[in-house]
This record gives sequence, C-alpha cells and structure tokens, in this order.
Amino acid sequence: MKKVVVGLSGGVDSSVTAYLLKEQGYDVIGLFMKNWHDDSVTISEECPWLEDSNDALIVAEKLGIPFQTVDLSVEYKERIVDYMFNEYEKGRTPNPDVLCNREIKFDVFLNIALQLGADYVATGHYCRKGTIKNEDGTETYQLLSGKDPNKDQSYFLCQLSQEQLSKTLFPIGDLLKPEVRKIAADNNLITADKKDSQGLCFIGKVHLPEFLQQKLKPKKGVIVEVPANAEQFSVNTPEFNNQRDKLIFQAEKPVYSKTDGKVVGEHQGAHYFTIGQRKGLNVGGTKEPLFVIDTDVDKNIIYTGQGKSHPGLYRNTLFIKEDELHWVRPDLALKLDETMEVRARIRYRQPLQQATLYKVENGLFVDFKDKQSAITEGQFAAWYLDDELIGSGVIS
Repeated sequence: MKKVVVGLSGGVDSSVTAYLLKEQGYDVIGLFMKNWHDDSVTISEECPWLEDSNDALIVAEKLGIPFQTVDLSVEYKERIVDYMFNEYEKGRTPNPDVLCNREIKFDVFLNIALQLGADYVATGHYCRKGTIKNEDGTETYQLLSGKDPNKDQSYFLCQLSQEQLSKTLFPIGDLLKPEVRKIAADNNLITADKKDSQGLCFIGKVHLPEFLQQKLKPKKGVIVEVPANAEQFSVNTPEFNNQRDKLIFQAEKPVYSKTDGKVVGEHQGAHYFTIGQRKGLNVGGTKEPLFVIDTDVDKNIIYTGQGKSHPGLYRNTLFIKEDELHWVRPDLALKLDETMEVRARIRYRQPLQQATLYKVENGLFVDFKDKQSAITEGQFAAWYLDDELIGSGVIS
C-alpha cells in the first residue's frame, strides 16, 4: 500500500480526493495546513480557518483516516505574504495562488509529507498528471488540464517542477464539479454542499487593500484620465531589421505623464491598484466606466481610460526575463533563437489564445495573434501544447 498525504482544506474537492484514494487502496493521511492567523485583516468576524479545519477533521473521521493540523504560518508569511507586499510596492501585481502552490503546498507541505513516510501528496486540484516512459527507463511527467473546462486549475500549478510532479496525485482531475459534489453527497461527507472558497490561498476572506495597508501606508495621489486619441496610441510602426526588434517594440508599454490627460480624482496609493481594474476608483461622471491602464508607484499616479476597449489596455506582446522563466517540461525548453507555436493565457479562466514563443538570450517573448487586454506585470503567463501546460513565467 502506497502512502498518500492529502491536503485536506475543509472543502468538497479535497474531501472527495481523500475518499477516492482510500477507495483505490492507498494508505491515506489527512493534513490541514494552517497558513494564516492574523485576524486583524480578515473582512468578516467569522474565522474561516477554524471552521475549515473542523470540517476537515469531520471528513477524516468519517473516512477513518488519521488527521493532523500543521502550522505553516511562518513559512507562509516569509514566502507568500512578504513577497506580495514587495511586489505591490514595486507596482507589480503578484499571483499568490500560483506562489502558494509552488512554495507551500508542493514544497514545504510536500517535505512534511515525505518526512511522514509518504510516497505521494494529493490535492483537490482540477488537473491531471500524465506520464511518458522514456527509452532510457526514466519518466517524464505531464501537467494536463482538468476535464472540467469550467474548473481547470492547471494555470495555478504552472510553476511546478518534474520533481514535484513525480510525487503528486490529482484524483479529481477527470471529474466534473457536479460529479465531485455527488460523490460527496452519496458518501455523506459534510462538505458536499459547501461553497467554494473565494479568498486568498488559505487565508480566507481577506480584503486586499486593507491587507496591503498594514505594510504599505496610504499615500494620496491623483487619478489621470488619458483620452483614447492620445499620441501614445497613434505611433507609426517603423520598419524592422529583424523579428527581435519588432517584438521589443510591441512589448514596450506606453509611457504616460500627468500632462497626457486630465486629473479626474484622487486615490490612496497607486500600489493598491492593478492594470485592468475598474472597481475602487470612485470617479463618476464619465460616459463609460474608467479602467486602470497604468500605475506609476514612484510618482504615485494612476492612469485610466474610458471603456474596456480603450487602446491603453491592449497589446500583442509580453516579455519574461530569463530568471523568471520556468519549464514544467525542461525537455521542451526553447534554445536561443528557437520559436514555438502554443496556446497561452495570462490569467486564470482566460480562454487559451494563439501565440508564438521567441527565445532570446535574456528571456522569452510571448507574441499573441490577437491583442490581449490588461497584460499585467507580476502575473504569470502560461503556455500549452494541446491540453498540456509546458511552461510559464512572470510577466516583466
């Protein structure tokens, strides 16, 4: 019997994960990760992790598997929370869920599981793992999208390595969400009808601006509205000597100054806002809603444009620096000057878009066939061949 440690989060997906593995004959242990207990920044009075750990315990008892809670709050603060503050301070928008998987669930948590003698860890992610047998007897692991197109979570795992995948199981990846709920209901698991959690990975109902205000002090600045006919959007495309120069040109985002538009309001800190954001600007009187098209954290200015088709929101090309480039499949990694046709996304739930990868000496360009809205620094771009996620990187 192979031993598997399941990250029991107190939700329906991980509950059914544990149930299925037990049915398949694995020796299953349930572990609840307590990652955060600073109650000063949760929105509501309820304490989500207490309720969740209680539900996880009830599920473990029902399934007759051993259960314990591990406190990872020190590692979580160092690796996720501090990183988030740091990125927001630089004017980038991090993705805590991607990081939480790379740094916590499939690193700190995985190591705890291995110390407990586990062969694998398992999570309730909607994705699948494939295995390719190589001629030399080794195996290459594939990260495949989940069967449920509405729930596919492969994007959140885009930073996993071969080593991490080799020790991981995704038992619900072939199921649809309603099937998962039915299995839970048929087996009287308390989590069968529990709503999906919406908070930050394992923090619960955190209100991001309030959370950020702990470290990043509010600082009054202006909101500038840039018109759609500003000169930045009517630049003539020059003739290029080579593809690389063209990509550099396309990946450059416009540079704005206060005089490019009119001041339409005030804000409490440019680092609380992200490109593409509409809510929280509190500026009325415009024909169409305002969207953030850029933030300048040094000068503390937010640049906005009217309507979701404003040209300031769109571009074709993004760049990823070499040290922020990751191949889930190192055997498919591009060498210098090589290209690859892929489908890619720049945020969770975005339908996959046709794109071409271009490898250059200091990183990688992702050139989309169609212009993309709100390409945001600090977020992850991930690329696929068919339904396999093969690589990702931080948008620079």
